[in-house]
Amino acid sequence: MVEHIRQHRRFLAGLMAVLVAIGVIVAVTEWPSSNPVGQVLNPVNAQCRRDPAHVPAPPPGASNYLHTCGNQIYDAQGRLVKITGVSWFGLETPTMAPDGLWARNWQTILDQLKALGFNVIRLPFSDDALQPGAQPAGINYLLNPDLKGLTSLQVMDRIISGARQRGLHVLLDRHRPNRYAQSDLWYTSTRSEAQWIAEWKMLAERYRGNDTVIGADLDNEPRGPATWGTNDPKTDWRLAAQRAGDAVLSVNPYWLIFVEGIERSGNDWYWWGGNLSGVARAPVILNVPNRVVYSPHDYGPDVYPQGWFKDPTFPANLPSVWDSHWGYIAEQGIAPIVLGEFGGRSVGTDAEGKWQRALVAYLDQHDIGFISWALNPDSGDTGGILEDDWLTVNPGKESLYRPSLAPPIASSSSKAVSAPESLSVSYHLASAPSPTTSVSFEVTLFNHRGQPVKLSGTTLRYWIDGNSATTTVAVDWAAMGTSSVDAQVVAAPLGKQGGYIEIGFHDATLPAYGSSGPILIRYHRTDWGTFNPTRDYSFGRSTTDQAWPRIDLYQDGRLVSGTVP
Repeated sequence: MVEHIRQHRRFLAGLMAVLVAIGVIVAVTEWPSSNPVGQVLNPVNAQCRRDPAHVPAPPPGASNYLHTCGNQIYDAQGRLVKITGVSWFGLETPTMAPDGLWARNWQTILDQLKALGFNVIRLPFSDDALQPGAQPAGINYLLNPDLKGLTSLQVMDRIISGARQRGLHVLLDRHRPNRYAQSDLWYTSTRSEAQWIAEWKMLAERYRGNDTVIGADLDNEPRGPATWGTNDPKTDWRLAAQRAGDAVLSVNPYWLIFVEGIERSGNDWYWWGGNLSGVARAPVILNVPNRVVYSPHDYGPDVYPQGWFKDPTFPANLPSVWDSHWGYIAEQGIAPIVLGEFGGRSVGTDAEGKWQRALVAYLDQHDIGFISWALNPDSGDTGGILEDDWLTVNPGKESLYRPSLAPPIASSSSKAVSAPESLSVSYHLASAPSPTTSVSFEVTLFNHRGQPVKLSGTTLRYWIDGNSATTTVAVDWAAMGTSSVDAQVVAAPLGKQGGYIEIGFHDATLPAYGSSGPILIRYHRTDWGTFNPTRDYSFGRSTTDQAWPRIDLYQDGRLVSGTVP
């Protein structure tokens, strides 16, 4: 996000009409908030329904990729798309993992994002996180056991896979050249432009068959010496964006290319990454057409007291500020605008709140998509959509953003995405799988809903093969406390062999989007004789956490998940 600001002097863009003469102009249509995925809207230009670019047939998993037309974004089925997302940062920092995984399970965070109604996650990363063997930090592996042993890039893979399962989409954002700091330009003395482009090509190839990833936000907030349209290869961000965009599309022509602005155009100083006034005279032109999305950043007076916040007509003066720096691009049909970052702690009646409410109203009026900064509560200047506990939603921000949120974006495998059951269970083996005198395994319960769940009526069944009368079980350890967990061996129902270990709970509640933490169960024969656990129906060999359908989950006597033998 914005880290440094300069004084603003208003720039009057006199050449805006040039692009109108050569661009495709599409009238802005009002976004119907009730539009479901799959409904074809009524675009003014019917040619926009198909990608005007002549590209090869996409891989099956990327068949519903996105393209632009005029100031709108469409999917491959001709449906209008509006991006309304949120940034989840951390992969670009020294932890090289999305923040909050010290407090939450990653899957419940995605569940909460889905429930909040966002359709895109902007995922910032640093070049360091992409290097072979890069190890993430700040992950509580008791809460996220399936991330243990993964590199930072593999954690990114896991987040993208989970997003796909939930009908969410991902925009990748090269936020920093290294994990410690942003840079003025897209290259540094230790990180060349060639390396930057090579890493984007690697990512484009890695996710080429997956339309969950919608595109590349090429570089975060060019500023300082960055220029636009000067033709200086060392500073002209427009030319660099064209070089990188063409390289990405040569590998993966199904991505959108998000291009941020710069800080200064002539004597017009604006937010880092926010000044796109130069597009009027020098647009980004790529070898694959209909891929450019301009993505400015914009912030309020609590980040820096810019001159326009002191204008006596504030906040009525703000639309003209936004029009001249980036809004005109959408208004004139030059290209789509997705506001790539904005946010603030207040949505009230103070100056920060007035700015933020005026901005959201402007975006609605002009049918412009947005990505909020940020999900994370640990964003110093802006706070987050989540409060400091990483669970509670900021009610003011939710009430401001929710009416503006667009429908989900369909993917090549999209079907109606149903809400998950309130609880799910993961399992892994904690002892040797060979013939033994005892077996230990861990289970963890996850709450996928926004309300606490009492566990008094919840039980798990782990099916065994042997005689239940000669098998005993113990709860060796539980993150929630062994006093909250019971385990007993139950004889098999009539007509079935063996029996099952029943794990029950009392005086325990899972918080909203929380988990029980690991529960370690051990069972053995009463005579401590050797037995072969692989004969047990519920036995699994995985030593890393996974969903395991052979452990049955019951709530109040109802089978919620699992497969009864």
